[in-house]
Amino acid sequence: MAGTRWGLRRAYDAPADADGVRVLVDRLWPRGLAKADARIDRHAVDVAPSTELRQWYGHDPARFDEFAGRYRAELDASGAARALAHDLADEPVVTLLVGARDVEHSQGPVLLERLRQQAG
Repeated sequence: MAGTRWGLRRAYDAPADADGVRVLVDRLWPRGLAKADARIDRHAVDVAPSTELRQWYGHDPARFDEFAGRYRAELDASGAARALAHDLADEPVVTLLVGARDVEHSQGPVLLERLRQQAG
């Protein structure tokens, strides 16, 4: 795990060779994104926020801090982030993909933080 370099991008961005293993971390497939063009290696539904949390949050930046806390609690309770980090421990580069326009206020940075903690 310590050797893995974790990154974060929008799922709609064109794939890059430097992305390594591309992991979609949304519960739903991004609208309008063709599977053939996305080059997504894994769809990790288990680490995505619950439907209830996602709907409550509604990508409202004013709710982000509370969303992040609730999402961390979901990750801790489920063990999904630990399992994902373990499954990808041998990969040199992993890029998490989110469909949100505002990546900074998505689940991506919260999950990325948890995965890096698992590695360190």
